[in-house]
Order: sequence, then C-alpha cells, then structure tokens
Amino acid sequence: MATSKVLLSVLKGKCADLGLKCFSTSSVQHKKSYKLVVVGGGAGGCSTAAKFASKLGKGQVAVIEPSDTHYYQPLWTLVGGGLKSFSQSNRPMGSVLPRDCEWIKDRAVSFDPENCTVTTSNGQQVNYEYLVIAVGLQLNYHHIKGLPEAFEVDSSLCSNYSRQTVIKTFPALQAFKGGNAIFTFPNTPIKCAGAPQKIMYLAEHYFRKAGIRENTDVIYNTSLNVIFAVKKYADRLLEVIKNRNINVNYQRSLIEVRPDRKEAVFAKLNSDSGETETFHYDFMHVTPPMSAPDPLKAAKKLVNEAGFLDVNQYTLQHTMYPNIFGIGDCTNVPTSKTAAAAASQGFVLSHSLAAQMAGQPIHPGPSYDGYTSCPLITGYGKCIMAEFDFDAQPLETFPFDQGKERLSMYLVKKDLLPKIYWNLMLNGQWNGPKAYRKMMRLGFDTGSKHIPTTPSLKV
Repeated sequence: MATSKVLLSVLKGKCADLGLKCFSTSSVQHKKSYKLVVVGGGAGGCSTAAKFASKLGKGQVAVIEPSDTHYYQPLWTLVGGGLKSFSQSNRPMGSVLPRDCEWIKDRAVSFDPENCTVTTSNGQQVNYEYLVIAVGLQLNYHHIKGLPEAFEVDSSLCSNYSRQTVIKTFPALQAFKGGNAIFTFPNTPIKCAGAPQKIMYLAEHYFRKAGIRENTDVIYNTSLNVIFAVKKYADRLLEVIKNRNINVNYQRSLIEVRPDRKEAVFAKLNSDSGETETFHYDFMHVTPPMSAPDPLKAAKKLVNEAGFLDVNQYTLQHTMYPNIFGIGDCTNVPTSKTAAAAASQGFVLSHSLAAQMAGQPIHPGPSYDGYTSCPLITGYGKCIMAEFDFDAQPLETFPFDQGKERLSMYLVKKDLLPKIYWNLMLNGQWNGPKAYRKMMRLGFDTGSKHIPTTPSLKV
C-alpha cells in the first residue's frame, strides 16, 4: 500500500513538471478524474464535448457547467426586436449535453494547471488529462455607475445581452413615444460586435412603422473610432446610417446612468482631460462592458495581461500547457467573438486535441484562419451578411455581394442559423461554412492565404 502511494506521488510530480497528463483516483483527496474535462456548457463547450464523448466512451468526458438552461444568445437581437419569443432562445441544459458525458452541475472557481485540476464552488476537485476551457464572457454591468439597479426602476432602459433584461427591450420600444433613443457600445471586447447596431437598426425601423420617427433622435454612442472593423461592411453601414439620419458619436463610453433624471454620462475617450458628456435619454439600450470570467482571470498562468486564455490563434492549444485548449469568447484569439467563430474553431480544436491525445504532432494540420460571421440586421427583412478573417478581409460564403442588404440573408439569420445551431452545432456536426463556401465558389477556396500551414507553437 505504501509503495502504491509513493508511485502515485511520483506520477503526479512528473505531471506537474511537464504540464501534461495527470493521474488520480477517487481515493486521493476525493478527486474525480476524466480523460477530458470541458469547462463551460455554451456553444463551444457543448460542441467540443459532443465531438469527443462518443469517441472516448462513457465516463471519460465531463462538462462543468452550473446553469440549468442553455441559451442561443444570437437570437436575443430578434427577441429584443419583437421577431422571436424568449422561449425560442433556450432549452434545458441536460437536453443539449451529450448523453455519454458526465455533467458536473457546478461552477469552476479555480484552475491548477500544474496538477491538472479544476476546483468547483462546492470544493470538488476534478482531475483531467486534457482540458478545454470554454467559459465565454462575463457581463460587467456593475462597471457602469447606477447599473444594474437602474434596470429595476426605469422601464425605458434595456439590454439584449442578459436573460434578465432582454425581455424588457421590445416592451420598451412599444412604450416609447419619441425623444432620444440611445444605443451604446462599451470600451471592452464584447460578444458579437455588431449586435449593438443590430438592435438600433431594428428600433429605428420600428419607430418608422409606429409613426414616431420624426419625433425621435436615434443616437449611437460607441467607444470605437469606426462603425465596423471591416471596411467593406463599414462603408455600407455608413450609407445606411446616413440614409436613416442616425447620429453617431465615436469614442464615447457609458460610465454612469441616472434613472431619476433620465441621464446617461459618457466618457470622451479622445479627451486627455477626462472630459465627459451627458445625454438625456427617453429610451436606452445598454451594451455592458465584458471580460473573461473572474475565475479564469485569476488563473495567471493561463491568461494574458487582459485576462483572456492565452492560446495559439491557429491551433487553439495553450501556449504553455500542451494538454490545455480553448475555444470561443474566453480566448485571446484576435477575431470577433461569435458563435460562428466558435464553430470554425471547433473543427481545428478537434483535430489539434485528437492529435495531442494520440501523441502525434498537431501540425501540419488544420489551421484556424480567423473566420467569423456577423449577420448585420439593418431592419425588418434586411441583413448584411458580414463574414471575414483575421485580417478583417471579407471571407464570404455565397457567390454574390454580401455587403448588400438582402431579404435572403435576413431569413438565413432569422430561420436557418437557429436550426443549424440546435440540430448540428451543439451535436458537434457543424464546423462552419468553409465546405459550402468551396462548393458555391466552384471549388475555389477563398480563405486567407497568409495563414501558415505549419504554425509554430509557443510552448
């Protein structure tokens, strides 16, 4: 018995030294051990678990996720615009996780990559041989003075980014009778950088339909210095903005809400003296500041200076620990944070992780090219389907100009993409539109050519 304990201690010590595979039994510190642990039950987490649960077998994969409900958050723009019901955006978590994985219904609160352990809020220690971190982004309404409390006392304040507040958006639009309608973009990375504009365009269209547009000033206050990162789509959006008489104020970041006076205070980011600007609002949609979740930010060995999981942008493997991978919004991959990006990352991640598990080189192999998509709804029945890569260059699927407002792209966003998400992506069967892009463009891959086929890992 003593010899066994010594051997186990030696094995664990080697694991700590190499940052590789860990070994444990339930009799040691009551830990549970799995071949693969996925932290996070969102889009990236579910799809990754589905890809590996059937391959590795029952009991080999665990998903750490505290929520009872899984939300398809890209639908919340349509919920806020009155086009979909909130119930259409969610399903029970148990129904979207693969049957062959174990669901640890708890929140991960700390990571110990040296000992290959994740600790949950109830103190349970979960050992892994391989780890995929897919914890998404954290909403920081509390970084804005007056929020989130103001949502409770002011019905003209709303936000499509939270399940508690998205249900307030369309009622607030219906109750609006004119005045200042303000839409904000914070001074942080966010989920789907186009979403703050999408609800603005839907709202502006709704005001016209309701006959109150002449009495309304539509104002977009953004912390950015451009309307959109990709020039092709930015140029088209500026045309939309001009034609619809929308006022845009760049480098403005919301820092305070005063619901008793219906005032919103914005920092002027282009001011060296800390100057602020105060707006009266009669309706305001707030996009909150966001960050990686606090437990991930606290794992200093895993994250970059901004608190995001530090992975190789082409393979999704961690830059220091080769048995750790990341997917989706919580990583430092330099592309927009969308479900579309997570889908394309999932294809690369599954190959990288499978190669690592098999003891084979990750490269040459699939490389992530930064593909992401942002269906920019510009009104009821109109959408610009933005698709682009790491270089902010268009990477379009369809054989026509997707920078044009189209009903067809609106229907793709409204009806087709939710079906793909629920029926294919969460089951690990959707890896983005690359194969379809090749077919529609007669076999020519329009992907980025600058991505190396054998990227060098920083390990």
